[in-house]
Amino acid sequence: MNKPLKLVIAAVVLASAGLAAYFFFRTPDSPAIAPPVVEGVKPPPMRTFEIPDVRFTDITKAAGIQFVHENGASGDKLLPETMGSGCAFMDYDNDGDPDLLFVNGRPWSADRDEGTSLSTPALYENDGHGRFSDVTARSGLSFSFVGMGVTCADYDNDGFTDVYLTGVGRNILLHNEAGESFADVTEASGAGGDGGWSTGATFLDYDNDGNLDLWVCNYIRWSPEIDMAQGFQIVGVGRAYGPPRDFAGANSILYKGDGRGGFVDVSVEAGVRVANPATGEPMGKSLAVLTCDFDEDGRTDVMVANDTVQNFLFHNQGDGRFSEIGVECGLAFDDAGFARGAMGIDAADYRNDGLVGIAIANFANEMSALYVPMDKAHRMVFTDAALAEGIGTPSRRLLKFGMFFFDLDLDGRLDVLTVNGHLDEDITKVQASQQFAQPAQLFWNCGSDQDVSFIELGPEEVGPDLFKPIVGRGSAFADIDGDGDLDLVFTNNGGRPLLLRNDCPPRKWIRLALVGDRCNRSAIGARVEVHAADVIQRREVRAARSYLSFSESVLTFGLGDGAVVDRVVVHWPGGDTETLADLAINETHVLEQGGTQAQ
Repeated sequence: MNKPLKLVIAAVVLASAGLAAYFFFRTPDSPAIAPPVVEGVKPPPMRTFEIPDVRFTDITKAAGIQFVHENGASGDKLLPETMGSGCAFMDYDNDGDPDLLFVNGRPWSADRDEGTSLSTPALYENDGHGRFSDVTARSGLSFSFVGMGVTCADYDNDGFTDVYLTGVGRNILLHNEAGESFADVTEASGAGGDGGWSTGATFLDYDNDGNLDLWVCNYIRWSPEIDMAQGFQIVGVGRAYGPPRDFAGANSILYKGDGRGGFVDVSVEAGVRVANPATGEPMGKSLAVLTCDFDEDGRTDVMVANDTVQNFLFHNQGDGRFSEIGVECGLAFDDAGFARGAMGIDAADYRNDGLVGIAIANFANEMSALYVPMDKAHRMVFTDAALAEGIGTPSRRLLKFGMFFFDLDLDGRLDVLTVNGHLDEDITKVQASQQFAQPAQLFWNCGSDQDVSFIELGPEEVGPDLFKPIVGRGSAFADIDGDGDLDLVFTNNGGRPLLLRNDCPPRKWIRLALVGDRCNRSAIGARVEVHAADVIQRREVRAARSYLSFSESVLTFGLGDGAVVDRVVVHWPGGDTETLADLAINETHVLEQGGTQAQ
């Protein structure tokens, strides 16, 4: 950001008495930290590499997707209007093809006007070739609420994938009725939330008892009355969306599941409530959650991305309790000690070196974060390598929401994608460098032996459709047409989503669908290694990633042009390890726990 622009911003903030300008500008940019220069030592030369020949094609209309997101905006500028919503690729009917679910909002007037048409979530059934039919009317989803996020899993181990939706004032647990429809079992389950504003959520088995538990993030303490009473204004614009810093925080909720459909709130005894030491009030302003066994001790840890306050890392102690160690691990703040506006989150072994990096999508004028461990002896000591790895500087300007790792070209290296969009349609009136609708960003992984791991790709490399400007929020991936490569969906706040087919040249791959037996049936928490051509790729089965969204639980491993799979090692939740060999390539394999020789 240049000096004249900083002066303009300062004038606007002062003229607005420090009110909602934060949501447009946030905190000043953290200083970029340049790598040290050592005299007489030259960096290694950049190796040559070939940009992948991949195209992403917008097939939203051709695939039959007619959904339009309702954000409820009517001029009052209530904060939930601009924060939703998520989506999910999940196989609700067990036919082997990922179906597509969109979370939806509704007009605020629906509470007052009986004549207001209701907007509902939407469910689209996949025919196996990437074409979809709207089955919402017969699916049990014909209800309306201010929806935000979604997570999916077979929480009662009956063989069918269930759905949990988060929202403002109401969360909903939907039981899958044998692939025919969903039944609202929220009240009976005890997992309806606390009546606040819930955002990201995930199923997990934190105590390895084989029964899925549920983690629910809450954003801020909010109501329309609180929002309107703040009187947020921007000079020259008028009423504006208020910054989260002007709202009180909220606690996440941890529900322990009994495997039969019941959940009990164990947040207090599990130690997942974090209070501000100065006020004693809840510190968290949580938008996204990620589960991962970061230290490979066999227990699931939980990472929470917070907006304008420090991020949390909850280390699983193995006795039913967690210890929050985000500051000690280096994940709480940026390198300058500032909290950022964290939105979406994902984690992966993107360098194929056995170390899990954590990517976090941050607000405009803040770089995305890419936290990497120090080494294998210090797996939970992280430093932000976004600048060094090639993601930091290009990501700074955009307002990032959905973010995930995926292998766009099946070369065996995980790439990074962010979905972007600002909060207010009037943003360009006060900051000319920002736009309301923004393009996605795609970072191709060129290999850890290069000067940087990631290179930004644009329309010339992968086609223009991926970069259509939208007010991007949620994002997810799945192989919707059975060709092995990963297709994408982006949600668009107040608009139509973007469904993108991946047209990747033929390459070798293997896809693995895990089914638990002694562990939870969805195998959430399982870690998988694919050994091929002296490279070990690692993935973990998760029930949430990105922003408010769920990607298919089938694991995709790209093998490039010539590799064959030597063996697959599955580390099941609870401690079982199984090894498989001679798995055919270019196929999806269903791996059932106990179906192979235990090691």
